[in-house]
Amino acid sequence: MFLTISTTGTAGSPATDLGFLLHKHPDKAQRFSTSHGTAHVLYPEAGAERCTAALLLEIDPVALVRRAKDRNRGGAPDSALAQYVNDRPYAASSLLAVAIGNVFSTALKGQCAARPELPGAVRPLRVEVPVLPARGGAALVERLFAPLGWTVVAEPIALDEKFPQWGDSRYVRLVLEGEQRLADALRHLYVLLPVLDDAKHYWVAPDEVEKLLRAGEGWLEGHPEQRLIADRYLGRRWSLTRDALERLALARLAESDDTEAEALDNAVDEETDTEERPVPLAVQRRAAILGALRAAGAARVLDLGCGQGQLVGELLKDPRFTEVAGTDVSPRALAVAARRLRLDRMTERQAARVRLFQGSLAYTDRRLAGYDAAVLSEVIEHLDLPRLPALEHAVFGAARPATVVVTTPNAEYNVRWETLPAGHVRHSDHRFEWTREEFRTWAAEVAERYGYEVAYAPVGPDDPEVGPPTQMAVFTRPDETVKPDGTKQSNGTKPDGTKQGDGAKQGDGTKQSNGTKQSNEMKQGNEANQATKQEKAA
Repeated sequence: MFLTISTTGTAGSPATDLGFLLHKHPDKAQRFSTSHGTAHVLYPEAGAERCTAALLLEIDPVALVRRAKDRNRGGAPDSALAQYVNDRPYAASSLLAVAIGNVFSTALKGQCAARPELPGAVRPLRVEVPVLPARGGAALVERLFAPLGWTVVAEPIALDEKFPQWGDSRYVRLVLEGEQRLADALRHLYVLLPVLDDAKHYWVAPDEVEKLLRAGEGWLEGHPEQRLIADRYLGRRWSLTRDALERLALARLAESDDTEAEALDNAVDEETDTEERPVPLAVQRRAAILGALRAAGAARVLDLGCGQGQLVGELLKDPRFTEVAGTDVSPRALAVAARRLRLDRMTERQAARVRLFQGSLAYTDRRLAGYDAAVLSEVIEHLDLPRLPALEHAVFGAARPATVVVTTPNAEYNVRWETLPAGHVRHSDHRFEWTREEFRTWAAEVAERYGYEVAYAPVGPDDPEVGPPTQMAVFTRPDETVKPDGTKQSNGTKPDGTKQGDGAKQGDGTKQSNGTKQSNEMKQGNEANQATKQEKAA
């Protein structure tokens, strides 16, 4: 997909000032990674009288299919083919809007450190979009852009020029001309391109309201198609649309009264406001882990790969966890954890509950044994896949805590991170990220191999299409549970799968319980002692 922005210049204001405004040098061709491909910025012409900047977005069709593979839930028979044959790589849509937000982010904010006087100046601009999907036709394009001061040319594109009787497609060639600030022009495109397409390539979350209001500041409050814009931009989610419209109405009132919106919206005291704020995913993850540990009745907990000690700190806040140990391969991380926990300022009683030590999960370590539960929070994805079996043996085979809690990113959810480039993982140190199926396959194999049972739980918002951002598995040993008082109770199963009550088979093939075997041995011993006494008496 393709977009060009052109301007003309004068003797005192050359057209090449466009390079300063966009923060992209006219003499260079630059490329940027986006969530579904690569964006290129280049200048087909750059002179004092006329300058044109072009944004070319190359969409990776394979990445599109991979991110959409879980959306097909038994729809139309041609839905599988539609994943490959569609207009997404060519028609301007939310993909192009996101690219504008990423590549021209500084220009979108109206900032220019090198020439601070430029962003506020109005310039003659010409914007061309060769292929724009317009659900509503050319008339809707006119209704959306004309009130913003643009001269609009929206030429319908024929379905097939060789067959004019087929009529026009839903696509138009768009040309906008007008005197505008560049930041305003980019904001118009950022909002109205996905509105005309009436679709978004990512999940519309509540934070989309903030994006809409931020990009629509100064022009959306008085737009005659305000309701349609908000409804389409927010994916026709009525609760979000209502929130946006209420806030836009408040902004319009504030503008008419020449005051700030906060001054009108003062019915709630900020100090006593109990409205829930979005909870960070890391906080939700620690809460889920703590819940699993409490449900297991664990008292002595080991945080494997404790990092900077956030989870260790949360565990220490709950007195039911009588001993907390954290281990990490990084001495630097352990030093940060010690400072965060203020180990040097703890009371003697509190310090006795916590221990930090360096260690590698790729090797068997006696110090890991004896704990009720172990936690691997966002750890396994930092290991190369060939080294995972060593970790599995060290934790599940050698240490063998009664409960093991494992969390790891859900790769399917990555499409919901708008700024995450296509094919990238969430952290540069991640060696892999698993889908839900891949994680469950691995967990089931580990549980079967080492004699555990496993259950799964989502962490964070459970998206109906791609699942939660974090996936959690809770492994429990059926041969041992932890009582509420912290003592362990054997359920009669050994690590090799046999029951504690099972004894060796006797010569006749029948089993002899351990208790019976011990009674027979004691009886035989007493008889031998009695015979010895009789011999001495004789």
